Amino acid sequence: MRSPGATAAVVVIASLSLAAGQAPRPDPLVRENATQKVSDHVHVIPDNSVPMVPNVGIIVGDRAVLVIDTGMGARNGATVLREAQKVAGSKTVYLVTTHIHPEHDLGAHAFPATTQMIRADAQVEEIAADGTTTAERFASMSPLNAELLKGAVFRKADITFKDTYNLDLGGVRVRMMAMGFNHTRGDTAFFVEPDAVLFSGDIVMTRLPNISGPESRVQQWLTSLDRFEALRPKLIVPSHGPLGDAAMIASYRAYFRKPPV
Repeated sequence: MRSPGATAAVVVIASLSLAAGQAPRPDPLVRENATQKVSDHVHVIPDNSVPMVPNVGIIVGDRAVLVIDTGMGARNGATVLREAQKVAGSKTVYLVTTHIHPEHDLGAHAFPATTQMIRADAQVEEIAADGTTTAERFASMSPLNAELLKGAVFRKADITFKDTYNLDLGGVRVRMMAMGFNHTRGDTAFFVEPDAVLFSGDIVMTRLPNISGPESRVQQWLTSLDRFEALRPKLIVPSHGPLGDAAMIASYRAYFRKPPV
């Protein structure tokens, strides 16, 4: 027979386990003073695996700096801008996003008017078609999300491209690639050529693929993986989660090719 003390202990442990299971998620905020240099020209503000926070890229050349993804809303965008200025000073700023989901794109309006926004045509078309539908859904998830996204709008592109675009930052060339519909219609990837660093968006991550719509096709995803593999990246920076190498591509290919159960 169990003693009253043992029963009480079980109740306490169960209560603590329940409380731990209901612990609130961390706030979806890009961290200040957390920027890490991962190669000669590339810095990353890691997401620390916090939901609704992206891995932010900052690529620094002799003449200009390219920022990849902004965080959700102007508060996060301002943090990203400050971090970019810490490593790049007053150099010309170019801004891109891996796709148009709020945590990647809707901090862009925190950047100054002199910033040059570059978008693939597919992103421009997706914004025109869908507007802020996804942002409204994100805003409904919590009061903080609503606060972060209040008044958020998509920044108009200063430069657009159809398939690929090469940006020279001064001694550093970044290849921008419209990838077709994988995770979203406007998926865009970025390859920093001198460092062989690939920003893969949600197309390759350490977690399972995030298939977000009925238009997503396995064959398109496999084609994108082939394009990535041909680049021979030394380092892959995904939209979310830990950084990795080309083994991440192989893992995704194996997942998409596995026979149905």
